[in-house]
Amino acid sequence: MKKLLTVVVAGLLAVLGCFSLTACGKKNKIYVDTNAFFAPFEYYEGKKIVGADIDIMNKVGEKLGKKVVFTNTDFDVIIDNVSSGKKYDCGAAGITITDARKEKVDFSNPYFKSVQYVIFKADDSNMLSKVKTATDNVECVFWADLAGKKLGVQRDTTGDIYANLEIDGEGEEGTEDYYPGELNGSGATVTPYDSAQLAVDAINANQIDVVIVDKLPAEYICNKNNKFVCKALYYDEETATEEEYAICVTKGNTELLNAINEVLDELGDEGIQKLVAKHLGISD
Repeated sequence: MKKLLTVVVAGLLAVLGCFSLTACGKKNKIYVDTNAFFAPFEYYEGKKIVGADIDIMNKVGEKLGKKVVFTNTDFDVIIDNVSSGKKYDCGAAGITITDARKEKVDFSNPYFKSVQYVIFKADDSNMLSKVKTATDNVECVFWADLAGKKLGVQRDTTGDIYANLEIDGEGEEGTEDYYPGELNGSGATVTPYDSAQLAVDAINANQIDVVIVDKLPAEYICNKNNKFVCKALYYDEETATEEEYAICVTKGNTELLNAINEVLDELGDEGIQKLVAKHLGISD
């Protein structure tokens, strides 16, 4: 009887173990948190999440012999979700590396460089009059040109961070790190939305004037709707608003981090560009 009871208890513990967050099933799967409204990196095709980041993570799954499971959540919770390690192993959503985020998660090697763009109505004569040509021949708008404008952003993205920085400034006046911000005191405001598309819809509803978002999502939206145009967002004619994307993982998950970096190295810049082009519909 004692032996039978021991076997039963051991069996129950094994079953309960499989329902824990470090469960049996999780060892054979990679759980990826994403925000599927950031084409071409992640977006819905029917009910399926696809995109360049999805392709990258599927290659990681193949390398580790694990199934990759993607879940769509709000962008602003991804870092905290991955940091906790309770449900997600990593986050892939065109995530920009920042010092604040590095305190919570580990980042892969950067795999894509982007710049911020501004979207506005194609018939907005005021904004069109502000378009300039930078020294690198890119058509752009300066941050200072957005003075007094109602800005829309996707919540907790780099566009959100930068827009608030330009309005609120940084540091204390007189200190070494003081930065007054290009829009400080201009009357410009920032309204966050759950996706860049919802922000663009707010332009149509005359709730905001422009949307600030990364280059490729901006071009993707404008290519699908000729009522809008987008231009690069620069500080001056020589300085774009740049950032680098990486994939984040729960701190200490070196096996997954190393596999991601190996896949990124194998793809190289050319391979990443091909994935992006494929999901923009411009591949050969």
